[in-house]
Amino acid sequence: MTNAQRRRARVRAPELEGRGWLNTGDRDIKLKDLRGKVVLLDFWTFCCINCLHVLDELRPLEAEFADILVTIGVHSPKFVHEADAEALKAAVERYEVHHPVLDDPELTTWQNYAVKAWPTLVLVDPEGYVVHVAAGEGHVDALRQIISELVEEHAAKGTLHRGDGPYVPLAPADTELRFPAKAIVTPGNTLLVSDSAHHSLVELALDGETVLRRIGTGERGRRDGVEPTFSEPTGLALLPADVAERVGYHVVVADTVNHLLRGLDLDTGEVTTVAGTGEQWRDGATDGPAHEIHLTSPWDVAWHAPAGGVVVALAGNHTLGLFKPAERRLERFAGTTVEGLSDGPLDQAFFAQTSGLAADGDRLWLVDSETSALRYLEHGEVRTAVGKGLFDFGHRDGAAEQALLQHPLGVAVLPDGTVAVADTYNGAVRRYDPATGEVSTLATDIPEPSDVLYVDGELVVVASAAHRLERPVAPGTKVLGEAHRVRRPPTVIAPGDLELSVVFTPPAGTKLDDRYGPSTRLEITSSPPGLLADGAGVGTDLTRALRVAEGFAEGVLHVVAQAASCTDDPAVEHPVCKLTRQDWGVPVRVDAAGPHRLPLMMGGLDDGERSAT
Repeated sequence: MTNAQRRRARVRAPELEGRGWLNTGDRDIKLKDLRGKVVLLDFWTFCCINCLHVLDELRPLEAEFADILVTIGVHSPKFVHEADAEALKAAVERYEVHHPVLDDPELTTWQNYAVKAWPTLVLVDPEGYVVHVAAGEGHVDALRQIISELVEEHAAKGTLHRGDGPYVPLAPADTELRFPAKAIVTPGNTLLVSDSAHHSLVELALDGETVLRRIGTGERGRRDGVEPTFSEPTGLALLPADVAERVGYHVVVADTVNHLLRGLDLDTGEVTTVAGTGEQWRDGATDGPAHEIHLTSPWDVAWHAPAGGVVVALAGNHTLGLFKPAERRLERFAGTTVEGLSDGPLDQAFFAQTSGLAADGDRLWLVDSETSALRYLEHGEVRTAVGKGLFDFGHRDGAAEQALLQHPLGVAVLPDGTVAVADTYNGAVRRYDPATGEVSTLATDIPEPSDVLYVDGELVVVASAAHRLERPVAPGTKVLGEAHRVRRPPTVIAPGDLELSVVFTPPAGTKLDDRYGPSTRLEITSSPPGLLADGAGVGTDLTRALRVAEGFAEGVLHVVAQAASCTDDPAVEHPVCKLTRQDWGVPVRVDAAGPHRLPLMMGGLDDGERSAT
């Protein structure tokens, strides 16, 4: 967007309202306090993998414009647990958020800015006007361009003020483990734990407390060798002995923020990179030599004998990958990249930020955190045992069809064939019995359990927010708790004809790239499927005519959009290109008084916003 376009788009930024602030030294911030600065609002929630990606994408931008840019995270919770002030404080530390954070549990500021998706970025100029809105990931280049133009414009006008911003870091804590994620039992009868916030692995004795050795320096990085570095490692998978002997390492580590798989030799402590490029997958190849395929936030890993390899929970694009160590090959195992809860053949099923895996013979159990679901793969099909969809969650025991979880991150198969679930945001361990279809609660009051395993006749739980392993007593409590729905208000739409448009303006100096075919793609589905009488499917236009079926009062529109833009310079033989991609799960309420138009922002400002005052 040019300076002239921004001047026409004079939209005064609404005030920042919420329950309180973090990373400000207990000081409340008003927009008037930030006059003279470029302000970047990042609407996020700490359960959302795309939001975590954006936190990392913004770090170099914040460093580059440190004296004129103030980033403010507006935390707008999806789950009930995320509205807890102490949970948010822990998340700010866990994910190393180094800018002020507004706690907005009632979604007041979210609604004032008409936000419809996590994450959404809003750029405010030094005079307090909204000049750019972008949903999703991959917008750093466009933001850099716009910020540079704003700096030039407001330096010339005398309205730019350089200097420190309002960020005041929280006091660091010192514990042996810091937000541990997953754990396994090694062949040497020890526990190997991914110490996520310390960017390392820790080997413990079976007591879960005695440290035997630490693998990793504690610095963020991706260095191999006997002094390796990681970036928020999570999942761990032990390879079969014959495979380990053949490939030269025993454990596959999901090095989540590096978008890599690492191999650990338990004998020497040496770490090697075994899959991934270090670049985040956005589009392109999913099958091929392991070192040539991009990954996206591998969260957990599990050896699955029927597949002949390590299944990888690729939380970043809602799919499962398959890594074959001996062949040094990666391939898509299941999923479509559409976020949702849909069963069926592996290549047609929808997943939602798969975060835990557990193999049991021909069956592979998994938990999808964003749909609060327990599911399994068997004989080429995906089935759901517990879970209702993207917006339903709670803590309720009983028959599986009415039981509820809240953002589970871990799963394990117990010796009696039942399945234990680390029900993270409920602070509980739950049990599902496949024979009876019943769900019960094994233990409660565990701070954000992220994994569970069975060791010497006892449950061992990774209590992530307590920074330790716990052995809870299993009382077999039955909880008949409340059902919850996402607090985010639904978007009201009219019945019948509906025009859905994805607004995308290529960054200045670029244009949509149609050299090799259409530069845009739009995929729309709905839950329930019958909500749309017409218009569902895949097309190349970012505007789509839909028809909402009769007889539906509410539902969810699943929208996936992408646009390819390249440098607009005919003198450049090989232009620099960028793919922008975003997916939305839009809860809708059908009302005769609702609009017949639904715009979704992927980047830029839409006509309605430009005319606002």
